[in-house]
Amino acid sequence: MQINGAIALVTGANRGLGRHFAAQLLERGATKVYATARRPELVDLPGVETLRLDITDPQSVAAAAAIAGDVTLLVNNAGISTGAGLVTGDLDLVRREMDTHFWGTLHMIRAFAPRLGGGAILNVLSALSWFAYPGTGAYAAAKAAAWNLTNAVRLELADQQTQVTGLLLGAAATDMTAGYDGPTSDPAVIVKAALDGLEAGLWEIVADDWTAHVKASLAGDPRTFYAPQ
Repeated sequence: MQINGAIALVTGANRGLGRHFAAQLLERGATKVYATARRPELVDLPGVETLRLDITDPQSVAAAAAIAGDVTLLVNNAGISTGAGLVTGDLDLVRREMDTHFWGTLHMIRAFAPRLGGGAILNVLSALSWFAYPGTGAYAAAKAAAWNLTNAVRLELADQQTQVTGLLLGAAATDMTAGYDGPTSDPAVIVKAALDGLEAGLWEIVADDWTAHVKASLAGDPRTFYAPQ
């Protein structure tokens, strides 16, 4: 995937990683960047084309696809983190997580895939696709679903030569992690690594050391990973 000359659409582009994606795509020579959000008036990045989009609403997705018919790169970045647990948490919040990270991503792929032959899809996932800790049950389950969605879609779109890449990262310094007191990565650095990996044709981009550690742990006994430190 060559970003120079590409026409990109970024979901959740009003803040955080999404805003960095839109900015760096422009810097790398993308011909056009659709910066989408449920409230597009909050997008403050010069040079982009703003577009109203709620990925959890199939009608909103269809409307965006009708407008942005020239897209060659789809960046599925929009996300939420409700903090809901699975056993006793609010089921409406659990469903919101799945509606956003799994169903929303799938709605976008189904709507845009027919025009992405020779183009690419980048799905923003998480190290929490591969583990969980208290307070992340709904988010982790939804991201795990999105991770394997990425793997499956890659196979389904191979014949039309659509590159499907997953970005996996730990905590980045964005609004979503405002209440997190652990170490965080610079979102600009994460996005650069993502776009470098996309252009290199990678299927999976492991963006930081913590995520690499989590991935490596999957080969071992999970009791070791979850043992108190």
